Amino acid sequence: MTLPPQALSHPGLSYPIGATVQPDGVNFSVYARRAAGIELLLFDHVDDSAPSRIIALDPRINRTYDYWHVTLPDIVPGQLYAYRAQGPWRPDIGLRFDSNKVLLDPYGRGVAMPQRYDRDAAVNPGDNAGVAMKSVVFDPREYDWEDDRPLRRPFAETIIYEMHVRGFTAHPSSGIAPERRGTYAGLVEKIPYLQELGITAVELMPIFQFDPFDAPRDRMNYWGYSPMSFFAPHLQYSVSRDPLGAVDEFRAMVKALHRAGIEVILDVVYNHTAEGSHIGPTFCFRGLANDDYYILEQNQALYKNYSGTGNTLNGNNTIVRRMILDSLRYWVREMHVDGFRFDLASILSRDEHGTPMVTPPVLWDIESDPVLAGTKLIAEAWDAGGLYQVGNFYGDHWKEWNGRFRDDVRAFVKSDPGMTEAVASRFFASPDIYGHKGREPEQSINFITCHDGFTLNDLNSYNHKHNLANGEQNRDGENHNLSWNCGWEGLSDDPAVERLRQRQIKNLLTINLLALGVPMLSMGDEVRRTQHGNNNAYCQDNEISWFDWSALERHAGILRFVRQLNQMRLHLDTVMEGPHPLTLWQLLHSTRVQWHGVKLNQPDTSYDSHSLALTVWGHWAVFHLILNAYWEPLTFEVPNLSPHKPCDWRRIIDTSLDSPSDFSRYSDAPALSDPLYRAEARSVVLLACQRKDENS
Repeated sequence: MTLPPQALSHPGLSYPIGATVQPDGVNFSVYARRAAGIELLLFDHVDDSAPSRIIALDPRINRTYDYWHVTLPDIVPGQLYAYRAQGPWRPDIGLRFDSNKVLLDPYGRGVAMPQRYDRDAAVNPGDNAGVAMKSVVFDPREYDWEDDRPLRRPFAETIIYEMHVRGFTAHPSSGIAPERRGTYAGLVEKIPYLQELGITAVELMPIFQFDPFDAPRDRMNYWGYSPMSFFAPHLQYSVSRDPLGAVDEFRAMVKALHRAGIEVILDVVYNHTAEGSHIGPTFCFRGLANDDYYILEQNQALYKNYSGTGNTLNGNNTIVRRMILDSLRYWVREMHVDGFRFDLASILSRDEHGTPMVTPPVLWDIESDPVLAGTKLIAEAWDAGGLYQVGNFYGDHWKEWNGRFRDDVRAFVKSDPGMTEAVASRFFASPDIYGHKGREPEQSINFITCHDGFTLNDLNSYNHKHNLANGEQNRDGENHNLSWNCGWEGLSDDPAVERLRQRQIKNLLTINLLALGVPMLSMGDEVRRTQHGNNNAYCQDNEISWFDWSALERHAGILRFVRQLNQMRLHLDTVMEGPHPLTLWQLLHSTRVQWHGVKLNQPDTSYDSHSLALTVWGHWAVFHLILNAYWEPLTFEVPNLSPHKPCDWRRIIDTSLDSPSDFSRYSDAPALSDPLYRAEARSVVLLACQRKDENS
């Protein structure tokens, strides 16, 4: 039934944007600058092939400049709705109106997905009402947060765990009830594991509603870098599969993580949408204001593609800037998240023509916004168009994924030549990259692996990617992995190969978790999760990508090692039994450092060098770190401390040893009998000396 605006009680307001519950009903407002007409569609059920009511908005009554709006008095939370937009189909001038297509609300707080959802129907001619996603009216005030607040943990006390909500508990071995596997609620059941692991923040791969079918045919979009809404949590991660239930389930997860002392960082995708290239579907933005939301080629029928996915959001357009800021504020205010990691963040520095800007307005907006002032902001400071801004990303609030740390540490540990000087810089927060900014060491987010690329196990088990399961003839995924298979490609039953892999994994973990900066671990690396050589598992929603919980028993030694490293980083006194609580960050940041090679005070940074050592002098303890990436054992001189301040060197870490000897508390650690230490081939060693004179 189509109703004219005159039948409505109120013409509505242009602000707030979206569907807003008010005392006199629900106000709907949507931006559509070039539209000739807008219809608000109300649905009784998500699978209905036609709306139960159609509200045809009158531009004389229901339009204020570029906003179309109306207030309906009889609408309550849970109401399904969408839009249709009339206007010219003129791709040559950037306009793609299609009055047959059902459009999501760009500000919709919830998204409902029909059982017969069909991505292709949003591409092909004709009405797609029965198979299209719909928006849902939502009132964010109807939730008891029980005094929950974002934790505001300093970056200096942060260890990040990048994880996938579904993949974390989807595997049958998780022990989660089948209906709760792969959900926000399922993650809550595993919070004790995260606490025991010692991480302080989870970085959740995309949880904005995305198109699960934006993938090669017969496969699913698993990673979620295909957003359809910047305000709605992904429905398929909810136990109830009810849009309002998904919102509350997400908030319950945040609340539970906060109670456990764990922050929530969202991996957000404000660089592109699921609408793809010029031959992609019309879900929302394209059908309302295509020329505002996207960066277009000079031939406006085509899209700039700095994201590698077919389109690029026009982040510095006024409308898009406002949407991004409103989205970020919403997730902080109403969903209580603690921070954001921005996928391909360098795209947000590009103007409407794709040219990088010196002072990008959207980044300045985010940088200076008071609501976001206390949140964690992390940039992936590059894009698929070749823009690489690591060390030069805009602003003072932002931290950066340090891709140079990943690459240089990988290269050093696998014994590439010429890497000793680089790894020394990476260990101390990359002053060659960030020193000119005069910033804190936490500018650098240090990682060895992430979702994109090999897992830590596969980094040491494969020389080449094995992505045939993705259906793209192994063309997809990175070719330059800086990986080494330790002598055999893939799974091996050779004990020597397996021991070497175990050692290399511990070497990489030790450097990552002891280095100055903010460490990030990738889900499952602590138990050698494998993807069987697939380094681009974006479409593998199966056991290739899921966390196999049986690995906790198989790789208990690595798990113990990581837990001990995390404890040491956050609470050095748990290892050293010092007089005062101290973090590793405090020690490294505030004490004297001496550099060595195999001989004291003679660091060798030549092209052929594969080893390095350093001594960190604290007030009550001294640490000596040995990095031997050479393929033979090396004997290192150990500092002979002054006899006036006697102390005995003890071995805390030696990655060449089996668990539990590879990591010891100071009180249990074996003492050195002479001032030399034989570091086995490809190993990392940490010695500690607790001074008897604590006032020294």
